Amino acid sequence: MPQSVPSIPRRVARTLRTSLFAQVACALVLGVLVGRLWPDAGTAVQPLGDGFVRLIKAMIAPLVFCVVVAGITKAGDLKAFGRIGIKALIWFEVATTVALVVGLVAGNLVSPGTGMNVDPATLDASAVDAKTGGGELPSTSEFILHSLPDSAIGAFAENSLLQVLVLSCLVGAALLHLGNTKVPAILPAIEQGQEVVFAIVGFIMKLAPLAVFGATAHLVGEYGLGALSTYGKLIGVCYAVALLFLVLLGVALKALTGLSLWKFVRYTREEMLLALGTASSEAVMPRMMQKLRQAGCRDDAVGLVLPTGYSFNLDGASIYLSVGTLFIAQAVGVDLSLGQQLTVVLVLMLTSKGMAGVPGSAFLALSATASALGVIPAGAVALLLGVDRIMDAMRVATNLLGNCVAVFVVSRWEGALDTAQAKKVLSGEIAFVPEQAEPVAVVAPTKEPGGAQDGTAGPKSLTPSASPSPLPDGPSSTARE
Repeated sequence: MPQSVPSIPRRVARTLRTSLFAQVACALVLGVLVGRLWPDAGTAVQPLGDGFVRLIKAMIAPLVFCVVVAGITKAGDLKAFGRIGIKALIWFEVATTVALVVGLVAGNLVSPGTGMNVDPATLDASAVDAKTGGGELPSTSEFILHSLPDSAIGAFAENSLLQVLVLSCLVGAALLHLGNTKVPAILPAIEQGQEVVFAIVGFIMKLAPLAVFGATAHLVGEYGLGALSTYGKLIGVCYAVALLFLVLLGVALKALTGLSLWKFVRYTREEMLLALGTASSEAVMPRMMQKLRQAGCRDDAVGLVLPTGYSFNLDGASIYLSVGTLFIAQAVGVDLSLGQQLTVVLVLMLTSKGMAGVPGSAFLALSATASALGVIPAGAVALLLGVDRIMDAMRVATNLLGNCVAVFVVSRWEGALDTAQAKKVLSGEIAFVPEQAEPVAVVAPTKEPGGAQDGTAGPKSLTPSASPSPLPDGPSSTARE
């Protein structure tokens, strides 16, 4: 007899039950509806999104530590790790500069603020102080010093990724120097800790639809859709520039690695939708690390480039800052010369690097730029308060894709990319399998050591494998040099 074809309702139910993408998409639509029809209820469910992001953030520091340490020790070459870091910083600087320049060109061509004729005296400058909490962006020296941990525990407690990276590099270098004979149990313990973290992330990801629903309902309920009409031109310019920049990234990715950015977007569609729904790229960092590793990128490249990009490679934020600066100047009737616009690029190249983790960082960077130019009233930055939240989707998507492209490019540059594996994964020939611990069966002791009573293979054991560690037997040549 021919097999019966499941009915449409059953197929839909099965898709919703098994596909995280479908669950998140439905949650996104429901969030928009609830926020639009019942704004108060939408605002009340905000903790769903905030709680999810907090849980994910709690796992990021230990995950980065485990991945970086394991990556350094497996590669067995600290110099290669240093080269990856230098090449990543070069790529970050090139990418963010291109984003700034493209934003300025688009802002000049479209002039989103022309004709608004805003009187700066009518703007409430104190609203910007409330948004930023009276803080300020760190200077270059402060930024560098803050990247160095003054407490090993404090780096994890404060969730400071750069400090965790520094600690990870030191631990990885120490393991390479000591070798397997002196610390044979450390690396297996770190790798097992990594598996535990990935398992916890897998549990938390089941809450992703609730998080997207809560965050979206709050956004629509709190801010409404009125800003779309008031700032429609500015929003359109920013999103169009972001799309153009992503096209340029896709061309660069194809030229340098032979990979397709569109296929990567399809491969990570669940994570992209989750990042857009929660307005947080950190919410998907653990899953992105897994997917990049399975897509052929070496552990040490993923562990270093992706977390570092969250501080140094804010392409979406760079686009927003450059277009926003021109918008403010045009809205208050200030015509910036070419020299002043070059000053904008130089100032934003510096200020954008210290934005990560600073409350209201975009407004602090805009205020610093306005002060450096000396011709834009500081209070004019308040013009962007009403539209800033709507720009989150653009910033998050562009930042996230920019960092993932950086991982592929730097990996290829360093010879740490399995291109054949990457093409198979992005084409769907190899399915993504989340890295999480498998359940371990608990059975009674068997008569045969290491086997089952019926002669079949026994279940997996929690006992660490006795296979030798990939660490060398003594101080490595790299460490001695």
